Amino acid sequence: MNSIVAYILMLLIISVIAGFAFNFTAAQKRITLYKGVDVKSERVYHSQSGYHGYLTAWLIGISGFLIFLGGLFLRPDTGGLIFNTVWIGVLILTAASITYLCNQRIRPEFRARTHVERLVIGALIVLSAIAVFTTLGIILSLLFESLRFFDKVPFTEFLFGTQWSPQMALRADQAGQSGSFGAVPIFAGTFLIMLIAMAIAGPIGLMIAVYLSEYASKRVRAYVKPAIEILAGIPTVVYGFFALLTVGPTIRNLAEGFGFSVPTQSAISAGVVMGVMIIPLISSLSDDVINSVPQNLRDGSYALGATKSETMKKVIFAGALPGIIGAFLLAISRAIGETMIVVMAAGRAANLTGNPFEAVTTVTVQIVALLTGDQEFDSPKTLAAFALGLVLFVITLILNVIALTIVRKYRERYD
Repeated sequence: MNSIVAYILMLLIISVIAGFAFNFTAAQKRITLYKGVDVKSERVYHSQSGYHGYLTAWLIGISGFLIFLGGLFLRPDTGGLIFNTVWIGVLILTAASITYLCNQRIRPEFRARTHVERLVIGALIVLSAIAVFTTLGIILSLLFESLRFFDKVPFTEFLFGTQWSPQMALRADQAGQSGSFGAVPIFAGTFLIMLIAMAIAGPIGLMIAVYLSEYASKRVRAYVKPAIEILAGIPTVVYGFFALLTVGPTIRNLAEGFGFSVPTQSAISAGVVMGVMIIPLISSLSDDVINSVPQNLRDGSYALGATKSETMKKVIFAGALPGIIGAFLLAISRAIGETMIVVMAAGRAANLTGNPFEAVTTVTVQIVALLTGDQEFDSPKTLAAFALGLVLFVITLILNVIALTIVRKYRERYD
């Protein structure tokens, strides 16, 4: 089955390329190269030769894809050579027919460019609709499964409870007896690690962006910026190993030197490493935003006697503030959604604490833990993952609304 599907897809691609090449060549032969005039009738062609080829390719691609989907749904379980042969024959016949019909339409009055533009617009609309419906499907799936969970566990217990031990609730009738679904420790751990990461990445990333955009020479910028952005390409599991094997033991040894007992897995270990990971995100985006501020604003500030630092604080930073807020928001979302570093550096203990030197867990870690293994989707233990995802989605939405409000309030408009 897999081999015939790959063969059909390859045949479809070849048909699209062949149809484009055939009618593109045919249109070039009929259209005068420089004036676009029909040699026999001396009428001007509306569209260039490339649009006739693109129209053929688009029609073959759309028709062939529909035939391909139809073949997948109509294919009998047994398959067979006859069905595959008919399937391939229909595809070839359709491609040849479309190529022939489009070839007959290569005339001066035929508006091939208009049809191609309409097909492109239609494709963009379809892709946009797919993105919207995908988002809607994610929201609905979270909502429906969360409602099933809240039928078994009270909403107030989940949202305001301080005990989290879902591994004890193995059946639905045990939800109120032996299982605890208070999610406060999980969200507290998530925000604790996020705050530590942003305390590291926020100032450092912003100062790096200011230095590179306003103070560094071109030679320094050419070497420093790519070197910093290399951090963004390191896999998160490597950061997790670094936190577990280097940062965690280092913090533990330093604490023991001062007479404190700190575990190897702790919130500060995960937060520090996560902050290092998202420094390139803030610095790169903030640098681009600062560079996008018009140069005439800088020149005007200098002309009025302002220093470079005063210009940066009063003019450039004010103009780049919306973009900087967007960079920080994206970094916060990245920190909230991180899983591997937290698993390896902070552990899975659902402790309700504000002490960064204790082990904590986050929402994403618990979602992975709840959905891995042989789980039944009728148990509160599994359905709790969807409730966690829904609450996290709502929190992220609230952060986006707050950021948009701040951006609208402080946005600078330039003519």
